[in-house]
Amino acid sequence: MTPTATNTVDPAAPGVVGRLVPWALRAAWAAAAVAAGPLFAAALDGWDTPARTVAAAGLWAAWAAGMLAVLVPHPASLTAVRVVTPAAVAAAALAALQPEPGTAERLAGLVLTVVAAGVAFLPEIGAHFVNGPAYPNERRLPLRVPAPLLFGPVPLAWIVTAGGPVVAALLLADGRWAAGAVATVLGGGGAIIGGRALHRLSRRWVVFVPAGLVLHDHMVLADPVLFERKVIESLHAAPVNTDSLDLTANAPGLPLELVLKEKVPMARVRPRQAPETGSSARLLFSPTRPGEVLLEAARRRIPTG
Repeated sequence: MTPTATNTVDPAAPGVVGRLVPWALRAAWAAAAVAAGPLFAAALDGWDTPARTVAAAGLWAAWAAGMLAVLVPHPASLTAVRVVTPAAVAAAALAALQPEPGTAERLAGLVLTVVAAGVAFLPEIGAHFVNGPAYPNERRLPLRVPAPLLFGPVPLAWIVTAGGPVVAALLLADGRWAAGAVATVLGGGGAIIGGRALHRLSRRWVVFVPAGLVLHDHMVLADPVLFERKVIESLHAAPVNTDSLDLTANAPGLPLELVLKEKVPMARVRPRQAPETGSSARLLFSPTRPGEVLLEAARRRIPTG
């Protein structure tokens, strides 16, 4: 059903959960520093002074960068948060393997970093961050990561982005100048390339605007496409075996089907080829929160039946 009164609803306002989850992330990340600090201190206790100093400085710098990111809603902050929080889990796990930390230190450090990373990857967090720079009358809702990227390219990009600078810094701190120089060049370049690749995944969304909705997905479309409200017949959960144009990029989860009253032109991305121009009146896409997309559509008088 479409609402009869729209002047009492702020279309861009998140729900209660959407407002609370970012604060849960901030609290978890702040608590992670308190809980994991003793764990890291105990694990680094036996290291040489230069390496221990560099490692400690790097841990605090990573935590400060993460704290800044969780406080500033922006797609770039989303990328930073989703790089730093799993890196904290990996660092806590490695520290817990050392003989020095006690059981309580291991448990506290691991639990709090895992909680922070888990919250960072909630769909509500993605929606909160990508809407930071959005206009007041628009609402962005992220799209799911394609399945082929989840098992290989994304983890590899994360390892390169998070691990390259760490390896380079530790080699230099240990006085291995030649290896450190090589690692700095390779690790720094890899971190830039990997970070950019991960950030591109943070910039995929469907965005509701006053005129209708826009599909903003560089992985399948050469340019964002506006579907005006007046040409939208229906937006709903995709039926089984539909023959609509698949713009999900093989992402997992429930896809939505957008049915139009007339064909809309678009240019589809093709690997290592020029974009393929065409048009379609039926298409599929996969948001991280399909239910929220349908609710937002109803708020904006887009048929969802």
